Amino acid sequence: MKHLQTVPRRTTTRDMTSGSMVRQIVLFSLPLMLGNIFQMLYNTVDTLVVGNYVSTQALAAVGSTSIIVNMAVFFFNGFSVGAGVVISNYFGQRNMKELHNAIETTMMATFLLSAAFTAAGAATVKPMLRFMSTPEDVLQDAETYLTIYFAGISGLLIYNMGSGILRAVGDSTRPLIFLIITSVLNIALDLLFVITFGMGISGVAVATVVSQFVSAALVLALLTRTEDIYRLSWKDLRVDRGILKRIFAVGLPAGIQSVITAFSNVFVQSYVNYFGSACMAGWSCYNKLDTFIMLPMQSMAMAATTFVSQNLGAGKKKRAARGAWITIAMSVGVTAAVAAGLFLFAEPSVGLFTSDGQVIEFGALFLRTNVFFLLFNCVNHVMASALRGEGDSRGPMIVMLAAFVGIRQVYLFVLTRYIANVPKWVGFGYPVGWACCFFLMIAYWIRKHGGLSISGEDAETAGEENPAPEAG
Repeated sequence: MKHLQTVPRRTTTRDMTSGSMVRQIVLFSLPLMLGNIFQMLYNTVDTLVVGNYVSTQALAAVGSTSIIVNMAVFFFNGFSVGAGVVISNYFGQRNMKELHNAIETTMMATFLLSAAFTAAGAATVKPMLRFMSTPEDVLQDAETYLTIYFAGISGLLIYNMGSGILRAVGDSTRPLIFLIITSVLNIALDLLFVITFGMGISGVAVATVVSQFVSAALVLALLTRTEDIYRLSWKDLRVDRGILKRIFAVGLPAGIQSVITAFSNVFVQSYVNYFGSACMAGWSCYNKLDTFIMLPMQSMAMAATTFVSQNLGAGKKKRAARGAWITIAMSVGVTAAVAAGLFLFAEPSVGLFTSDGQVIEFGALFLRTNVFFLLFNCVNHVMASALRGEGDSRGPMIVMLAAFVGIRQVYLFVLTRYIANVPKWVGFGYPVGWACCFFLMIAYWIRKHGGLSISGEDAETAGEENPAPEAG
């Protein structure tokens, strides 16, 4: 197998195996964070528009359906994580032949999975809404929104995978540019379809789908027209079984963990639904704000995956470990600052989504109760991502499922049946899972590495090249 040691002189990739770790992580994660903000604007703008121009029932419908959408998207994103680890590992090795094979395999599998997700999503919309005990005054709007969304979900999946390929080779800037373009388009179409054409909740769904297909077209155009090392060649599209096996070894546990966690949140949503549409809408508003708070930690976690995988591919274990802990520290600092601001301005923040006083009261209650507990998740997500960058996806899966699903569901069952079935403490089920995951994740890391670092010497220190880890 031929290993090429150079990349083209003009390149948009980022080699994270040398230079200042803080600088590399910041420069990589900042566009990711901004990009994630714009990606969240897709559904958040839908929420703003229906909350202000349609009805409280429509607001509750859009908010409650996000759990169902996330089950599909999160599973696919697990596959994207696996592909990113394999591609960035080959990039760290400078093995350009296998890098090319990994990209072609990834995109071919993406097209096949997109078709499967579209069909499966459309078939399960109504049963899932019934399973969540969706109130009758919300059911029709929720079914309309989800049916349209799943009809066009392939645009989102193709964009996510394409941008994942770019991130794996260190390019987090151009996915941001594409998201800015399509987010502005989504806002314009939302307002056009809802206010001008009076299409209601179906208008925001159609606007989202159109914008997602535009983002997919942009990323595919980039991948197929670039002269850089990550170029996608249509004629070379195929599935390399060995590479696909490596991708699924990392991606499948991550996807399963995300899907089961999202599915378990269907039960959380059903507990909230018990309190009626105003509480549902308040919970939806809180979840939108909660998602924005998590963007810095999620972006830095994604940076940690690429950083660790590239450095391990280059045989730099100590640098990989130091980068992971630097990322955790930065994530905690940024998240604490954002959480403090939202705690102080809870009512105005929730008021961005609705003018309904009761909805604002519920949303602010959930926000103030939970917001600072997200600091536990900084460690959870960055550490899990660093482990996946090593090729270990099974351990984080087990830890997160135990905390986010097992412990959380036991807490909610006991609480609502034997202690106090009230909105505040039902919403506190999220922090219970986050805190337990923190302790379990630290324990797993120490057990795996014999301490709080990644064991082993850097290749340049040891005087020999360490082989890249197998994903799995």
